[in-house]
Amino acid sequence: MTHTILIVDDERNLRDMIRVYLEQEGYHIVQASNGREALYVARMEKPDLIILDLMMPEMGGYDFMNAYRKEGVAPVIMLTARVDDEDKILGLELGADDYLSKPFNVRELIARVRAVLRRAYRPAIEPDILRAADIILDRAGCTVRVSDIYVDLTPSEFELLSTLMAAPGQVFSRLDLMERMSGNAFEGYERTIDVHIRNLRLKIEPDPRHPKYIETVYGMGYRFAQTKTPGS
Repeated sequence: MTHTILIVDDERNLRDMIRVYLEQEGYHIVQASNGREALYVARMEKPDLIILDLMMPEMGGYDFMNAYRKEGVAPVIMLTARVDDEDKILGLELGADDYLSKPFNVRELIARVRAVLRRAYRPAIEPDILRAADIILDRAGCTVRVSDIYVDLTPSEFELLSTLMAAPGQVFSRLDLMERMSGNAFEGYERTIDVHIRNLRLKIEPDPRHPKYIETVYGMGYRFAQTKTPGS
């Protein structure tokens, strides 16, 4: 599933910078330059998340929140140049889900986006048993079988495989996988995911040099191949 994110800010350069980074993560981006325009875009596009600047002409962030919360439920991350805690508290009371003070690190914003989307759209029940291709993963028992042969995985490898198998065909960036494993996104450790993936392929792939389960999506990340389970 590709999430749609609405960026609302009167600074075009900032909007474009955020858009580029989020599009690289696979999100669909729509934009608005003020709260009034954002209401129209939100009604048309039905975004899954809104990144909202508070200080804008025509209609600011607070007025937008007042109006939007009467008709929309998408989570909102506020961007604010103010340092007064009362301003942040007011935004949260109006229905914002998180806030980030300007200036900010874009990588931190991406981590906040992932965290908010994960909380908002987490499946009601995550199954203990995952089946994909000829692999069976038991979350409760922490076991993995490949073609009825049990395979020993490290905790990191197990978490990686669990994440990928739960959404066959969905592309996960390295940062996204790192966040799933550790709870935080650390840019400096992104490449450790490549090492874990390589080790995981050595354990589960018939031919690690030509993987059929865990696919590399160049420039984006990894995904579990969409294949039919036996008997399907």
